[in-house]
Formats: sequence, structure tokens, C-alpha cells
Amino acid sequence: MRGPNKGRYPNCHSIYIEGPAILIDPSADRKRLEELKHNPGVKVVLLSHVHEDHLLHLDLFHDVPVWVSAADAPQLTDIELLLDSYSAFGEMRNYFRKILEEQFHFRPRKADRLLKDGECIDAGSVQIQIIHAPGHTPGHLCFLFSEPRLLFLGDYDLTPFGPWYGDAQSSIEETIRSVARLKSIPADLWLTAHEDGIFEVNPGRLWQDYIEVINTREKKLINLLDHPHTLEEIARSYIVYKKPRQPEEFYLFNERVIMEKHLIRLLQKGIIFKDQDRFVRL
Repeated sequence: MRGPNKGRYPNCHSIYIEGPAILIDPSADRKRLEELKHNPGVKVVLLSHVHEDHLLHLDLFHDVPVWVSAADAPQLTDIELLLDSYSAFGEMRNYFRKILEEQFHFRPRKADRLLKDGECIDAGSVQIQIIHAPGHTPGHLCFLFSEPRLLFLGDYDLTPFGPWYGDAQSSIEETIRSVARLKSIPADLWLTAHEDGIFEVNPGRLWQDYIEVINTREKKLINLLDHPHTLEEIARSYIVYKKPRQPEEFYLFNERVIMEKHLIRLLQKGIIFKDQDRFVRL
């Protein structure tokens, strides 16, 4: 079920499995999802992970069991825990709280089942294997369907934008490992949560291109740090988004949290050092 605007943020694609009436990531068209709830119905909602664009219309299914990973489940229960996971503090915390409640219809939920790596869901004519793929979030899940042999990649979406790993518990290294694992899983069809969404042949070079975005961002950051820069100056260089976008506070925040991950990585490798509030290349 395609989300509006090709499933680009703040939307994403949903998957509906007829028969067992399982809905994955309820964020496609709201009217269509309302219709689906009543005919033919939804018995279970699966979440690939707990991010606002994947919870967009979860409020429609307040009376339907929701299944999610153990690592992402706490963020679903409390908006403050979700804001903590975004590293949203100060003014940004109020900004995100407002849009989560008003734009993304966030309502606290307790998971009815915690999904684990390797377990299988018996959906009648199809088996769904759970694949834990951390990095994007600590509990990000992908789903492998037995028939047809279909792999839902969630937010490992193979878009030119590249991976997102800006949350407090996101990880560049885990992202790289998860993409390598997903690439190695035999499948005949690949679905993603955003943009094109459907690959009927192996994505091939796109796997490497997707990960190469990480290296490209890092190279640009290293070059920028030939001269000392503060984190705010780095964010305003728009290495991730390539140019300023609106709303400015939202995109600058995203630049900042992504660049923080790279700065920590480069500090650990001894490629850069920090002098008071400025970072510079060694």
C-alpha cells in the first residue's frame, strides 16, 4: 500500500497481508487505512521500528494488538522516551513533542508482543521470519516472507539519500553490518518503506551505493575539518541534505545528530581532535 508522495517522509509505504489480516507500518493513505480496518479488517499491526513516519496512523488501530521489537518497544509507551531516543532536548524537544502529537497522532501504546530475531510468525499460507537489523534504530526489524520469497527492508530503503543513523542509540557500524546481512539473504522480491519501494530483481549495485553514502559524508566532513569548526558550523554546511531546507530547525537538528555520529567515529579513529568546542583534522 503506497504512501502519499511516493512514500517520502513524513509518509511511508504499508504492507497488508490478506487472510491473517496483518498490517505492517500503518502509514500509507489514512482514508484507505480507515477503510481497510473495517473491511476486510486488521487483526495485528507489526512495526518495523518506532519512528514517527511509521506510526503515522497507528492511532486508527488503538484496539488492535501491536507487535514490535523489545529494543524499540519502550519508545512506543511514552512520548518522553521517544523524545529521549531522538536526542531532542531544549527547544527542539517542545518542537518535536508538538509535531508528534499533532501531525503524527502519537498515542502511547504498550506492545502486545515483542518480536525476536529468527522467530517465525505463522500467517497461514505464508511464514514471516523476523530479522533484527539494528543501526537505524536499536530494534529495527525486517521481514522475510516465505512465499513469495519476499524481503521487506523497512528503512534500509536503498535510496540515494542513504542511511539514517541519527538517533541516540543508532549506530553507523551496526547499519553497515545490517545492510551486509540483508544483502546476503536470498530473496526474489525486495520491498522498502520509502520511494520506489519495489525491486523485482536484486538491487545489485544499490546495496553498495547506499553504504557508500556513509563514506561520502565522512570524506566531506574530514575535508571541512581542515579548518576548525564547531558542531553548529558543521551542521550549517549541510553535508547530509546538501542545501538548507525548511523548516530550518528540523533539518539543522537532523544534520547535527548525523554529524555527531561521524564526529564520534572520527575521534575514536584518531583522525580528528576536539579543541574546546571546535573539531579539526589531525
